[in-house]
Amino acid sequence: MVSALVLLKIARGKINEVGQQLAELKGVTEVYSVSGRYDLVAVIRVKDNESLADLVTGQMLHVDGILDSETLIAFRVFSEHDLASMFSIGLE
Repeated sequence: MVSALVLLKIARGKINEVGQQLAELKGVTEVYSVSGRYDLVAVIRVKDNESLADLVTGQMLHVDGILDSETLIAFRVFSEHDLASMFSIGLE
């Protein structure tokens, strides 16, 4: 499993529209509107690097309103939520 965060700058007035379109793409698990230098952050979880490349450089390329992007590929996850759910298997 490959996880990535895509930081996006969006054209004025298109944030909601672009966010909705991105959320509908297979492999995009969440889209957040954020403050700061970027307008949206898309969380991607796909099976391999080839799927990531297709999604980011193929499918997202066709979403009108994206002005600029930066993709961060995750190496590891550090999450208390993930650890707690893993150790609670079979306790219920």
